[in-house]
Amino acid sequence: MNLLTFWNCISLLFLVFAFFFYSRTYSSTPSFMAEQSSKSIYDFTVKDIRGNDVSLNDYSGKVILIVNVASQCGLTQTNYKELNVLYDKYKNQGFEILAFPCNQFAGQEPGNNEEIQEVVCTRFKAEFPIFDKVEVNGKNAAPLYKFLKEQKGGIFGDGIKWNFTKFLVNKEGKVVERYAPTTSPLKIEKDIEKLLQS
Repeated sequence: MNLLTFWNCISLLFLVFAFFFYSRTYSSTPSFMAEQSSKSIYDFTVKDIRGNDVSLNDYSGKVILIVNVASQCGLTQTNYKELNVLYDKYKNQGFEILAFPCNQFAGQEPGNNEEIQEVVCTRFKAEFPIFDKVEVNGKNAAPLYKFLKEQKGGIFGDGIKWNFTKFLVNKEGKVVERYAPTTSPLKIEKDIEKLLQS
């Protein structure tokens, strides 16, 4: 019995060591590479919902909330409603919301770009910019999302956990905060105001 316990302890120590080695090797390398290649979100060019290139440098000097969105999620109605409230209130003070549709979470954004734009603009009345559908996790993750995750990791790893994960970016293009999908956009308002006043 003692021999079995001894080997269980050795196995557990080996797993802890392997996990530590893996996390140090594979989590630090991408961050270092990101620092070398990208200093802010302004270094990225993305595609809008119509497929046109958009340099994020166009948003230089603004406070930005970047959100991965989906039109068939349980969080959709309240998030779009509150995002619209924030956008209406602060868009003339230097605030932008950049929405990136994503179908990686239970297939809740299945439409093509035209269908997504129709739903977002007519059903949810969104006036903020909607971009091309992207992947936010995995080997095909959009470069912008790789950068965002490297700058602000999540509680249980860096991966995006669900629709409506939010990243708050300051006027210099630096990621200053990451919010869980369940965080109400209106609960972010005070953080937005602070950045707008800085």
